[in-house]
Parts: sequence; C-alpha cells; structure tokens
Amino acid sequence: MNIIAKSSAFAPATVANIACGFDVLGLAVNTPGDVVEATLYDEIGPVTISDITGDGGVLPREAHLNTASVAVMALCKSVDFRQAISLLIHKQMPLGSGMGSSAASAVAAIAAVNALLPVPLPKGSLVTFVMEAERIACGSAHADNVAPSLLGGIVLIRSYHPLDVIKLPVPSELAVCIVHPELEVRTETSRAILRKQIALGTAIEQWGNLAGFVSGLYTNDYDLVSRSLVDVVAEPVRSPLIPNFMGIKQAAMRAGALGCSISGSGPAVFALAQGLESAHRAAAAMVQAFADINVVAQSFVGLVNDEGANVLSVERF
Repeated sequence: MNIIAKSSAFAPATVANIACGFDVLGLAVNTPGDVVEATLYDEIGPVTISDITGDGGVLPREAHLNTASVAVMALCKSVDFRQAISLLIHKQMPLGSGMGSSAASAVAAIAAVNALLPVPLPKGSLVTFVMEAERIACGSAHADNVAPSLLGGIVLIRSYHPLDVIKLPVPSELAVCIVHPELEVRTETSRAILRKQIALGTAIEQWGNLAGFVSGLYTNDYDLVSRSLVDVVAEPVRSPLIPNFMGIKQAAMRAGALGCSISGSGPAVFALAQGLESAHRAAAAMVQAFADINVVAQSFVGLVNDEGANVLSVERF
C-alpha cells in the first residue's frame, strides 16, 4: 500500500459534570491533551493502530477495543469511506484520571481522519461517533467529555435522545484548575457505585443548581456560578474514593475558588475561579492538601479552551 495523505490533530482534556451537571455538562481546558496522527493509504482496508506512545503499554492495540479507532470506524462506516487508515496515538495525559483521557484520544483521532475525508463533516456532526467510543471505555455512551473536547468551551447536553448539544457562553475571567493526584479510580467503578434512583428533593436541588450555573454564565454573575457549583448527586457517593476530599475542597475554597468538586469520575479534582491568579492559588492549595496526606499531585491551570479539537497538519502526496 502507498501513503496518499497524512494528518494530525490535538484534542484537550475536559472536566465532566462541572459539579451540578452530572452527564450533561462539560468544559474543555487548554492543557493537557492528546495528539493522534492519521495515515491514509491508496487501497481498501481496515482502520488499524500502528502504535501508542505515552501509555506504558497499557492501552489496547486492537482496533475494536481502542476508543480512538472505534470512533474512526464509526465515522468511516457512516460516510461509507473504506480506504485503509492507520493511527499513531500520542497519550500526553494521565490514564484513568477523570480528565477525559479516553475521550481526548478518540476526539483527536476523529478530527485527524475527518480532515482527510473528501468532504469533511462539521465538528458538531462528529459527536455521535466519539460517544460510541465512550461506550467501549466505560460502558456508557455519554457526551460530557467528548462534546467539550471536540467543540471546546462549556457544553450542555440538553438531550441524548435525540442528541442536542449546546455551547454555553464563557465569562471572560472564568478560569479552571485541575489537580490530578497519583491515585487510580476506575471509571467503571465510579459509575457502578452511583445510586440508580434519587429522592425528589435531591433532584430538585440539583436542577436548581444546574439552572443557576447556566444563568450565571449568561449573565457573567460569578457569585451565582459559585452558589450553583454544588453536586448533591454524584459527589456524596464518589468523594470517599478520594482521600481527604473534603479537606482538599475546603483548601480550594479558602484560597478563593468559586467552587470545587470531582472532575468526571475522579480522582482528579477541579476548581473554577474568577481570574487566573485565583485559579493558581486554588491549585496550589489543593496540591498542598494532597501533599499533607502524602499523595503527590499535579496541577493544570488555564482559561476555558473555546476551540476544542484542533487539526495540526494535513499533507497530501
């Protein structure tokens, strides 16, 4: 087979749920993220994985088991594109972190391959394909990681059936910090312990916080955003999986964060802040709170990434 085109794309890490929006809210950050290189050949053939770097040999190389190739196969099937494609995946973020690692490689792969199609699809049309990749990763085709990684910004999934994804406004000073401890919390475990039913009063409280958060974004009301960053559904169940979680959360709030909660399924913890200075203070406080219990943690601080997945290069031969 001869190579006829190559491309590469970057997709960012994400914070899913954003406290008050379990499975319906997510945001993209600037760093870290994953890069995928796609190679297109001149013959009919399968989607394959040529190699994966940065994963320590942990991730599956079989195309039907890896989120990146599963997303690409779903795209190719949908548009009846049958030429052979190989993927080189560069993992640049921690695995099982609660930062959307599996989503980032799937989004980077589909963005790279989409750029090689005769008629690339709009970004918004790609969400359903990467959702299928999430089903492989954790058994549930949710979009709160893949949609923000692909589209950027803060994303609301209003409906899954039919899929209705909405980009929300982002206040100009809204900053985010993610602190990732050297702990492992498997997504499957974190989802399995969730309650299958919740009390009506709990649901009402969560709905109010979600509505308040969205309203705060539209009105640039940081105080309202802060009051709304409360999770009464997932955090109470998942927080015992993260040592000293309440101490870490209190440290972030004392340092000036608007709110703090678990990033996705954990063990990463995130905080939102007004301004980068406050976000850096909150991150440092959370890292220290982990250090106080002898857990090493790494922090990432920045503004919300409004671009999402980014095609880095396209070459045709």
